[in-house]
Amino acid sequence: MLFRDRAHAADEMARALAAWRGRHPLVLAIPRGAVPMGRIIADQLEGDLDVVLVRKLGAPSNPEFAVGAIDERGWAYVADYAAGVGATEAYLEGEKARQLELMRERRLRYTPSRAPIDPAGRVAIVIDDGLATGATMIAALHAVRARKPARLVCAVPVGAPDSVEKVRPHCDELVCLHAPEDFSAVGQFYRTFGQVEDAEVMAALAAGRKA
Repeated sequence: MLFRDRAHAADEMARALAAWRGRHPLVLAIPRGAVPMGRIIADQLEGDLDVVLVRKLGAPSNPEFAVGAIDERGWAYVADYAAGVGATEAYLEGEKARQLELMRERRLRYTPSRAPIDPAGRVAIVIDDGLATGATMIAALHAVRARKPARLVCAVPVGAPDSVEKVRPHCDELVCLHAPEDFSAVGQFYRTFGQVEDAEVMAALAAGRKA
């Protein structure tokens, strides 16, 4: 265990990202787990918080195991091992359609009265609570890169070493606090790692608007 909970991890990440404090960075959190973390980091860096919507494409026999990921515009990353675990083209097309519909619903729920904050020309810091396969982060970084940030930073508290290296080429800077060789799952490195609900996501986003 490295972190008490996500709040502890967010505090540690904010310290590691302190060089961006006062430079009005845009923190883009991957829902749902990273959004409360993003609120803490954005506040400590004196920046803005928004979500970057991406969804993993689950394997046919194990929906929790990512064989790729898709962003809300429909661009998808498919891992080179996808076919080997039974993810045929037909299966992937169906999975993409399911995840796109879920993201449409989430966009309406999370930011119903405004457009996503534009990262163009800004320092954009994409965060998640950990890197397992790296697929979701690659899709998120691709989505943000397409909108032309001045600098694209990936920041995670913990990640599998091979996944960290797989993600590194997709950003300008990668901050990973720990990449332990014994990595098996993100939750392994948190004492408390409960599911984050939509209400918590919306509260974290609304807190910034009120401030």
